[in-house]
Formats: sequence, structure tokens, C-alpha cells
Amino acid sequence: MNEQETGVKRISVSLPQDVYRELSNLVNARGFENRSQAVSEMINSSLIEHYKQRGSELMAGTITLFYDGRPGLLQQLAEIERAYIDEVISSHHVLLEEDHTMEVLLVQGPARRLKMISDKLITCKGVKSGRLVMMSNIMPPIHPRNE
Repeated sequence: MNEQETGVKRISVSLPQDVYRELSNLVNARGFENRSQAVSEMINSSLIEHYKQRGSELMAGTITLFYDGRPGLLQQLAEIERAYIDEVISSHHVLLEEDHTMEVLLVQGPARRLKMISDKLITCKGVKSGRLVMMSNIMPPIHPRNE
């Protein structure tokens, strides 16, 4: 199979010796098959960051929250999630030790809006930590209501 059949394009990159050595160390440490795979992952990460900066790019992702059992927090989080029901596709709760919960939300929408939803959730009192991870690949369309 040639490059055109697989959709793979070949480029050449020149690196300073110390950067090349660190790239090789990274490949070994993270278990990449080769340097090309590592460089491709880095470029994809950079592209995702670029799309996040643009703000209007449609993206899919997850919002992961870790929070305590503070009274009223679950209701507050649920109200935010309901307010953005077009973007919040699903949520999954896992009960942790010592009255803590991990919640993972599957989200899709414009990057700027996902960031705003994430910020609203993460800044709720009782949320210990949270993180938004986005990807430029999106989910297939969900069936419209009027069919």
C-alpha cells in the first residue's frame, strides 16, 4: 500500500541534536512505535489547541470533575448541565472514597462554549478539580426530533 492509498504524507524535519535526543527519549518513555507517531501526536495536540483558541470550531470532548458531597452541589451541577443540554451529551458518576465523586461529561459544541461550560462547572464550590479535554473530531449527528 502506498502513501496515497493510506492518506499518509511524508515530510522531512531537521532537529538540533539535543531535541532529536529528547524526542527519541520521549518515544521510548511513552511507548510510541516510532518518531513519526510521536511527532504526529504532538502536531494533533497543537492543532487542537489552535482550534480551541479560535473558539467557533465544533469540537467533542470530556469534562472531568472531582467533587465532595457538599449539600446542594449535585443540584447546582445538574442545573448547569441542563442549561447546556444541547452541548452536554451524557454524564457518568463514579462514587469515590470519603464522600467524593468523579463525574465525566461527554460534550460537543463550539470550543468557546465548551470552555465556558467547563469553567462554570469547575468553579462551583465543592469541586476539587476539573479538566476539559477536546478533540476536533466530532460525533455523528443525533437523530433530529422532527423526523
